Amino acid sequence: MNTHKGRLTKDGIRIYQASDFEGMNVAGQLAAHILDEMSAHVYPGQTTGEIDRLITQMVDEAGAVSATIGYKGYQHASCISVNHVVCHGIPGDKVLKEGDILNVDVTVIIDGWFGDTSRMYVAGKPNRKAERLIQITHDALMKGIEAAKPGNTFGDIGNAIQVYAESHRMSVVRDFCGHGLGRVFHAPPNVLHYGRAGTGAVLEEGMFFTIEPMINIGRPETKVLADDWTAVTRDKSLSAQFEHSIGITADGCQIFTLSPTGKFHPTYG
Repeated sequence: MNTHKGRLTKDGIRIYQASDFEGMNVAGQLAAHILDEMSAHVYPGQTTGEIDRLITQMVDEAGAVSATIGYKGYQHASCISVNHVVCHGIPGDKVLKEGDILNVDVTVIIDGWFGDTSRMYVAGKPNRKAERLIQITHDALMKGIEAAKPGNTFGDIGNAIQVYAESHRMSVVRDFCGHGLGRVFHAPPNVLHYGRAGTGAVLEEGMFFTIEPMINIGRPETKVLADDWTAVTRDKSLSAQFEHSIGITADGCQIFTLSPTGKFHPTYG
């Protein structure tokens, strides 16, 4: 067995070594830095294609590789999901309007390690409903992260997110989930953002995975458009998402994708 790869649990989840945390942190910090830089480029009149072009340029200049360009035929360095798009929005000619909310999702590879993160932005100022959705989605992610510690289960993470979101009369998307990562883009486990406390695999030190809840103002159902990528809310209600990549430590977790300049949550001027 290649000891660098660590061991697998009975659930097929890889346990990484202490020395692997640094590689994940480097990759995660680059992804977070790129998203920090994008905050100056989201405004009414901007196109999602131009944001993606800037991201592609930053990935190249950093000497990194985009994990999404060429992934299952995808041709962009980011997914940009606007308003009622839940995830996997394709950058293009779409022009942002005043009050549009959007998720930008970036995954980079550095020295074989994957850094995966997404966050919300606003073109101009959001309306109150959109602002509240963004805040609750951000806080739901952080509730999930609080539950991510050895001895807890993946069900504890999902339950924390679901209980919080539904207590604010919002719904959790069921059709997409977080995932294991490390030296691969997607690996076991599937990290559900809903569920029963105490169920699922037990968290162990050395597990690496994303938590990336998608929260809707309306109902949770989604549909995928004819492009086979773009997922939207069936009822056209607004959707928001935040994503961090984390590693389980001896007493909690390390967030690899923390914003270097504190811009993970959009600020409202």
